[in-house]
Amino acid sequence: MNPIDSIVARLNALHPKRIDLSLDRLQRLLAALDHPERKLPPVIHVGGTNGKGSTLAFLRAILEAAGLRVHTYTSPHLVRFNERFRIGGELVSDAELTAVLEECERANGGEPITVFEITTAAGMLLFSRHPADVLLLEVGLGGRLDATNVIDNPIATIVTPISIDHTDFLGDTLEKIAAEKAGIFKPNVPAIIAAQSRDVLGVLERQAARLKAPIKIAGEDWTATEERGRLVYQDDNGLLDLPAPKLYGRHQFENAGLAIAALRAVPQFKISPAAFEAGMVKADWPARLQRLSAGRLVNLIPAGSELWLDGGHNPDGGRAVAAALADLEERVSRPLVLIVGMLATKDCDGFLGNFTGLARRVIAVPVPGVDKAVTASALADIARKLDLSATSRDTLDEAFDAVRKLDLDPPPRILITGSLYLAGEVLRENGTLPV
Repeated sequence: MNPIDSIVARLNALHPKRIDLSLDRLQRLLAALDHPERKLPPVIHVGGTNGKGSTLAFLRAILEAAGLRVHTYTSPHLVRFNERFRIGGELVSDAELTAVLEECERANGGEPITVFEITTAAGMLLFSRHPADVLLLEVGLGGRLDATNVIDNPIATIVTPISIDHTDFLGDTLEKIAAEKAGIFKPNVPAIIAAQSRDVLGVLERQAARLKAPIKIAGEDWTATEERGRLVYQDDNGLLDLPAPKLYGRHQFENAGLAIAALRAVPQFKISPAAFEAGMVKADWPARLQRLSAGRLVNLIPAGSELWLDGGHNPDGGRAVAAALADLEERVSRPLVLIVGMLATKDCDGFLGNFTGLARRVIAVPVPGVDKAVTASALADIARKLDLSATSRDTLDEAFDAVRKLDLDPPPRILITGSLYLAGEVLRENGTLPV
């Protein structure tokens, strides 16, 4: 166990719950640290359910292409804890992260606090000590009581598509979840909103109106569409004809449009068309329809096969991935094999139902080292009830062995999906570390 993992293990013992939404504990700790949250670069705060990380990746790529220095805070990490913190575009070093976590641990003095809260405090310290033009801050869970919501004066807030997820913390209806997500809106701060259902949009519009937050809504104030393989973005300021996003899937055109709309809503940024173009082709976000082309696991698939990885884990995320795979099928037809692992807290039926009629075979696997994971056999049973041909295996290696024994012609398109935790294990096992 490295020093960072040792510190995180100690911090895990400070609070009995992994998730306990509150701002009180973090505000106490930030006061003990002399309020680093008040000394940050300008903040763009990104919330929502699906697409937060991808939208943030487009923001970062565009801003860096414009010559700006960018910090980012994201969660969860896939392989290394350091992935949560980028300082000027580079992952924080082990030495600096260890030092700042220990500093936060000392300041906390053994008081109850969740790991995400103390991790957020560590991020605030890091970002306050390194000058930058902008900090891209991703909400962990919800918004109103999320630890990142200690920021009083962001320069913009963004809400990506909202769907049912984390109902035990955020509520059991889309309207309740939307109210929590809208908690990141701030008075007179532009709020940029992805396409939403009518009821969700109503909740977001009412909260923005209460705070006098100028609101920009996809489909009303701007459009981002695919035309002849390119991204065409249009708003009141004009039209951008851009390359297709590097991140694959129709939903990424929408995420890219959301990032563009946010940057065009912030007066202090003067982004050139060239920077928007470069951002489209440079944006990178691991485990979001990522094609793996080399590595230990790639060597286990049948010759001529494709191996894809996506951390989608809720019904709307599954719908976006299934649509992207259907597009791939139209271009180059291959039998689709899903290797899937999920948590019991997720809507497994809703997620897997998107692949009915699309996947030739489902191979369920456990999610290693995670509490509340669905057993592989139970997940295979769920798939079979959805009329998917399914089996289960105990490890990824055994799952690949099962794929080889299918002897499919042409060689299959294999997608590993269902959990970001499983995606992280895949990247680790394959030797494909995020950088």
